[in-house]
Amino acid sequence: MAEVVAVGDGVSAIRVGDRVVVPFQISCGTCRECRRGMTGSCNSVPLMAMYGLGPLAGLDGGGFMADLVSVPYADAMLVAVPASINPSDLIAIASLSDNIPDAWRTVGPFKDDLSGLEPADRRVLVVGRLSIGLYAAAFAAALGAHVDYVDTDVQRLAVAEKLGATVHDRPKPAKEWDPYPVTVHTSADPSVLAATLRATWPDGVCTDTGIYYQPTVEMPLLSMYTRGVRFVTGRVNARAVIPEILDVIAGGCDLSPAVDRVVAWDDAPSAWPAMTGKTVFARA
Repeated sequence: MAEVVAVGDGVSAIRVGDRVVVPFQISCGTCRECRRGMTGSCNSVPLMAMYGLGPLAGLDGGGFMADLVSVPYADAMLVAVPASINPSDLIAIASLSDNIPDAWRTVGPFKDDLSGLEPADRRVLVVGRLSIGLYAAAFAAALGAHVDYVDTDVQRLAVAEKLGATVHDRPKPAKEWDPYPVTVHTSADPSVLAATLRATWPDGVCTDTGIYYQPTVEMPLLSMYTRGVRFVTGRVNARAVIPEILDVIAGGCDLSPAVDRVVAWDDAPSAWPAMTGKTVFARA
């Protein structure tokens, strides 16, 4: 979330003073991948081009905690914040650049699947860690689903309950639970991923936002095959989904309980090591 302080001569859709969402990934908006909505894999820039990973991608547009960033494709990348969203609500959606879109892609694409089910079957399982699981629970609840949220962190469990989920203080879903049409896994723990996949019902979908650095990860492929479980992994295409998320938020989805605390920008260096939940750094 940012305010535009300067624009180049070639920028026509954005003006100085606009409140905008800056997707964390760099995308041109015109290449084949961008045109088909795969903005996280824009082929006009190196793969993984994003703020905060300049050395990896070979671009230097600013860090992920920079006070100023350079946006190379401003008309394509920046998304204006609707006037219907109050300035006081911007703190709640400060993560629209990254974490919130990553959570939306775990449930948003399947909203029609859920709405087509019998009311009692409109159920979503979220195995949560950190903020992505909390945002996923909030979106699933906003879509009218019953949400079971699994975690072992007392603070996150309390937040998930405020966001509309039924919470379960346990490391993974119980084997005896009725399976779910939509499951979300965010822990990056292979054993918990396997349990989440087994909790997905026949022809259901499990989306995993975890990043696994080990060379191999075991998965219950035979069980997935026999039940036709769909598995979704990979990076989010943030720019492509932000407008839809803004519509959901404007419609009343409140993400504010997910924010643990707000810290003044100048206090960020001292506050960073003490973070325990979702912390938003804000410049007055």
